[in-house]
Amino acid sequence: MAVTEDEFERAEKRMASLREAGHAVSARYDRRAARIVVNLNTGVQVAFPVRLAEGLADASPGDLAEIEISPAGLGLHWPKLDVDVYVPAMLQGVFGSRQWMAAQLGAAGGRARSRAKGAASRENGRKGGRPRKLANG
Repeated sequence: MAVTEDEFERAEKRMASLREAGHAVSARYDRRAARIVVNLNTGVQVAFPVRLAEGLADASPGDLAEIEISPAGLGLHWPKLDVDVYVPAMLQGVFGSRQWMAAQLGAAGGRARSRAKGAASRENGRKGGRPRKLANG
């Protein structure tokens, strides 16, 4: 697939506008806090727990410490883990694929505890529990 000169120029403009919001100039793993610390060209420092990023939660400290920054500064890459984090998405709180993020949100919702949820669960238990799924046949 050939890329035209016009397409190339538009892509460069998109990248430049993304870089204006901030791009990574350095990144490191903070062992004590179990966090990834990213320094941006704007002087802002962003840190996030490794458990928040898809593919990093169960990694060893040695693997987490090896971080590469893309030439444009818009991506972080862990070569031993084959994990990537897109910096503009990270700044928006997105640390993985849509499917992975949805699973994390669903798991957090399932652990939520409230009086209303507890009351509904007890009421459901008095009725015999959750209805069984019927096989379509």
